[in-house]
Amino acid sequence: MRTLVFDGRTGAAGDMICAALIAAGADPDALAPARDALPVRYAIGETEKNGIRATTVDVLVDDGDGAVEADADHDHDHSHGRDHSHDHGYDHDHGHGHDHSHSHDHDRETDTAESETHAEGAGVQRSYREVVDLVGSMDLPDAVESTALDAFELLGRAEASVHGTDLDETYFHEVGADDAIADVVGAALLVDDLGPERVVTTPLAAGGGTVEMSHGTYPVPAPATTEIARRAGFRIVGGPIDRELLTPTGAAILGAIAEGVDSVPDLAIERAGYGAGDADFERHPNVLRSLVGDGGGAGDEHGEVDGKRDPHVGHDRGGALAHDDIAVLETNLDDAAPEVLGGLQETLARAGARDVTIVPTTMKKSRPGHLVKAICKPEDAEAVADRLARETGTLGVRQSGASHRWIAEREFETATLRVGGADHEVAVKVASTTDGEVYDVSGEYDDAAAVAAATGLPIREVLRRAEAEVRERLDGD
Repeated sequence: MRTLVFDGRTGAAGDMICAALIAAGADPDALAPARDALPVRYAIGETEKNGIRATTVDVLVDDGDGAVEADADHDHDHSHGRDHSHDHGYDHDHGHGHDHSHSHDHDRETDTAESETHAEGAGVQRSYREVVDLVGSMDLPDAVESTALDAFELLGRAEASVHGTDLDETYFHEVGADDAIADVVGAALLVDDLGPERVVTTPLAAGGGTVEMSHGTYPVPAPATTEIARRAGFRIVGGPIDRELLTPTGAAILGAIAEGVDSVPDLAIERAGYGAGDADFERHPNVLRSLVGDGGGAGDEHGEVDGKRDPHVGHDRGGALAHDDIAVLETNLDDAAPEVLGGLQETLARAGARDVTIVPTTMKKSRPGHLVKAICKPEDAEAVADRLARETGTLGVRQSGASHRWIAEREFETATLRVGGADHEVAVKVASTTDGEVYDVSGEYDDAAAVAAATGLPIREVLRRAEAEVRERLDGD
């Protein structure tokens, strides 16, 4: 599977994402539909960040030639604050728009080579509905239009949630200007040109410190960025410096195109590239890394495939079994209703639990009760504990001393059983050590039950046949 990975250890912004995609092999000419529909052009160049050569993308006011400018000799390292230093003010005239008015370290128009005019904040400021209509009028390929609209819907819903308004009432300020639209649509076009089968992002650095808004001073990440990350399902981490590193536009683009994963998946790398941000940091190269290669099978943000753990995400390979960092949470319950206990598996899983066990036990005064145990990643422990307390009413959740577990590599094969002239598929889990030695093959019960219901075979016979087929296939490899 051809997979594109974003590694955002110093955050992400719209221009960085476009630059990282071009560095990964996307053709800059793919930007033509956005350039033709907006009064802007793209200047593509290179710069150096802490010794790393990186691609840059600047959105400029169109001077009439309509060209996509690719000038490797044009150093775009001029610290424009569009993506990494937002004011985040809110416009009281509209009452709900998120004003990403940008603070500047210095004047970009005079700082840029050849006095090019940057399109930052250029054009009219649009409502969410106006942005949707504009994107719909651009004659984009269906997949590109869908991606761009998904990103703007994430932005719009985040703004609406923060301000307590309806989506259609949301008014964009800088995010609705020409340069921001060029970033979002440009990223969608470049992803489509690159054509990966899967796109993932590792946890994104949000930065630290505070941002100034018209309502006051807020900690980083800003409210809209936080809401986008929550809705999109990827993880964010603080630092590594006290500055806003993940912008709402960058978060929305990645939320529309990428799944969140714990770490870079197993990948046979074909190409690695870097998209440069504008500021310079003393110890951290301000780049968004992109990796393209074969591997990284499909999974969700918790490293799972169809609800099952993907062995290629979130732990090291090598040795007999794989090391996986975990937290174990426990609580004792003596008054939980059966309906509450029955729903804990699902509700705690949504909060981040990887496994939930409920054990009948005897408590003080010989009262019957239950011991609830939840296994999760350490970074999810607080959220899982909070959900466990809210769902059950327990007065305390303890974290046990376990810090890791040893787990098998798990992959899934599909067995095809022919019964009565029809083919039926059953997923079979294959457990192995990290050096590839298979030690267990087990059919999935739900699939086997569905085949049994359709064919009249006993469930155990369906499981036996499915497991035998996969074992035979593995023995022949």
